[in-house]
Amino acid sequence: MRGWTRAYRRWLTTVRFDHPAQQIVRQDYIHAVEDAEARLARLEQQIEELLPSWSMAPVVEALQAMRAASGRPPRSALEARRGVGLIVATTVVAEVGDFSRFATPRQLMAYLGLVPSEHSSGTSVRRGGITKAGNAHARRVLIEGAWTFRMQARVSRKLLDRIERLPQAVREVAWKAQLRLCNRYRRLAAAGKPKVVVTTAIAREMVGFIWAIARIVQPRPAIG
Repeated sequence: MRGWTRAYRRWLTTVRFDHPAQQIVRQDYIHAVEDAEARLARLEQQIEELLPSWSMAPVVEALQAMRAASGRPPRSALEARRGVGLIVATTVVAEVGDFSRFATPRQLMAYLGLVPSEHSSGTSVRRGGITKAGNAHARRVLIEGAWTFRMQARVSRKLLDRIERLPQAVREVAWKAQLRLCNRYRRLAAAGKPKVVVTTAIAREMVGFIWAIARIVQPRPAIG
């Protein structure tokens, strides 16, 4: 699904195999991907319809102010969900729950398994890859969302319409997040860091801004 772009779709329509059975298998795979994308679209629509009745809806709405705008239409269903969009925001809020139980951003980063592991021996301390402890589902969507910040920071018309009703403090944090994360992504990439290292580092910093916004906006009282 990651490389399922419009250009790739067009290319697939030109592919021809000598044996009819191979053509059948090719078309079956295309239908499988299209069915999966349609299912994702239906699920996303259901989330949008149910979100207003959720007590955590204000937090989800506020986090989407961090959504990075690429300046062009998304090329795939996956790309449409990158950044802190509906799916990332809803997933993180659902998995984390009460953000107030984390006194610092680093505590939330550790909960999501996005802090470097440490190996101590005597007086030496060596840092390794991220711990991958805690909530794997939230960590995965955050790393997926981090890809958007490879683009230049900007606020699209659609994003501006979404954030106009949010508190000024949320908008300031969201813009600060865009500026920092986009610039940091480019610096790390220019330094030759592997893409997986870059996106993981960006996801970790995203969590800090998510924590800050979630501390500003309060959930609605639960009904019943």
